[in-house]
This record gives sequence, structure tokens and C-alpha cells, in this order.
Amino acid sequence: MLPAAAVAEDTPPAASVYGRHAATGAGDAAMQAERIVAAACRRLAEVDSIAARTRQKVRIGRHSLVGGGRYVQSGAGEDQRYRFESMLTADSETFEQLEVCDGLFAWKYRKFGGETPQLQRIDVRRVRERLAELKCPQPEVTAPYLGGLQRSLWTTRQWFFFHTAAAAELEGTAVWQVEGRINPTLLGTVMPTLKEAALRPGGIAAEELPEDMPWAIRIAIGKADMVPRRIEWLAIPGTRPVAAGTPEPIAVLELYDVQIGGQVDATAFVYRPAPEGLIDLTDGYLQGIVPMRP
Repeated sequence: MLPAAAVAEDTPPAASVYGRHAATGAGDAAMQAERIVAAACRRLAEVDSIAARTRQKVRIGRHSLVGGGRYVQSGAGEDQRYRFESMLTADSETFEQLEVCDGLFAWKYRKFGGETPQLQRIDVRRVRERLAELKCPQPEVTAPYLGGLQRSLWTTRQWFFFHTAAAAELEGTAVWQVEGRINPTLLGTVMPTLKEAALRPGGIAAEELPEDMPWAIRIAIGKADMVPRRIEWLAIPGTRPVAAGTPEPIAVLELYDVQIGGQVDATAFVYRPAPEGLIDLTDGYLQGIVPMRP
């Protein structure tokens, strides 16, 4: 979940931003933070299975959405499957989201309040072929390009550069708390009007970003298993222009009751929706795929 954001294009590696400070404490801290998040991404791709319940909070304008769901993932490489479902409520409205990869297609179902449901799919085989054409490492690993928890985490690596990591504890679990700031090069690319502010010394200020667009991120990653437990997107809320202030969470995703390596019911990845209203996004989606930054 990243409000107003999409997958990055032409994202520079962390070294291009932090390399010139490598001899300083700040540079060392940034490299450690980047390594921790990269390790978490790899861990999610390689784990035999993972199942967890989720809690979510999202602030959009004046509305606050609260709810939760579950995440299930099994297998690796071409055999990997996932299911990520959530239901959020705001006042009297309900927002349903479901992402399922059954190995053949990546499905996305969304229903917002009384609006007509949206059902989309992407051909996994064609995505894998495109990744091979781009010479991406391990083109059989498609989840970061499709959906689920892996895409959420990998997308944060596109949109944010991490600068600090500290040992902490979250609900009795030892974690790394990693913090990052929005990628200035990417921000300037997707929002040209902010390019000058994004690339100036010190970077863009939180109050200069559009409403609901996060300026910073904070991730709690389990020390023992390297699985994320909480992701917080931070911004200064309110209608623009807004006064300078301390960024606060505008979206939170929490994982709890996490089980790793256990038995997973394969029926979780079976999805046979009615064809009415189905939109196949594959052709357009392939054109926008670029390699994730290492």
C-alpha cells in the first residue's frame, strides 16, 4: 500500500545516493538499513510458506479506514502462490480487496462501497517471459511484480531509501526498526513540478508533498526470521497548503500470528471468479515492467 504511488522506473541503486557518504557514520547506517530491507525481501521470496493475520489503518483525506484480513504464501519460484485479502470499513462503507496468484494468473478483486466491483488479472507466464527478456535475476520470481506482501515490500524499496536501523521490540518480538525517506529522483520523475524541491540539498519537506502521499516510512522486521511485522507510511495530513510539522502514520499494515514453514491449505490459492466484468491487464502491464532495484 502506497498512496499516490506506482512501481518505480529508472530507480537508482542505493549506492548512488549513499556512496559519497560511505566513510561517515550516516553512510554506514544507511547501508545497514538497506541491507536489512533487502534481506527481508529475499526472505519472503525464499521461505517455504508463511501465513499471518493482518491489521490495517488508512487515512484518506478526512476518512479513516480500519480493518484487517490475512496473508498466505506457499512455494518458491514458479511454484509460488499467494493470497492477500483485506476488508476495511469507514463509517458505513466497506472496502474489500483480494489478491490471489494461482500460478497461472494474478487476480485482483476490489469492491469499494456500493460501486461496481473490479476484477482484473495478469498472465503470470507472460510476466515471467518479460522478466527473462529484461535479464532480471531469477525471472521465475514473479510475486514482487504482481502482488501480495512481497510486492508491498519491494515497492517500498523503489519509493524509499533507508537511512537508519535500530534494535527494538514489538509486542514481545525482537525487531529491526528501519526508517527511510522518499526517493528524490523517482519523485522528481513522476511529479516534475516537485523535481527541483526533491533534488535540492536536504530534500523535499513533508509539507510540500500532496495530501495522502507519504514522505517517510518505518518498517519493523523480525530479527530472528527477517519477516516484516509492521509497515508505517508517514506524512503530514491535511488539505494543502499545510504548515510544517512532524509526519505521522497515514497508513499502517501489521502482521501478527505469523507462522513460517507450516502446512498451508492449497485451496487458499484456488480462485474461479465469474467472468463478467473481467479485465485482462497483461498487455499494458508488460509495457510498464522494469527491474526492481537490487
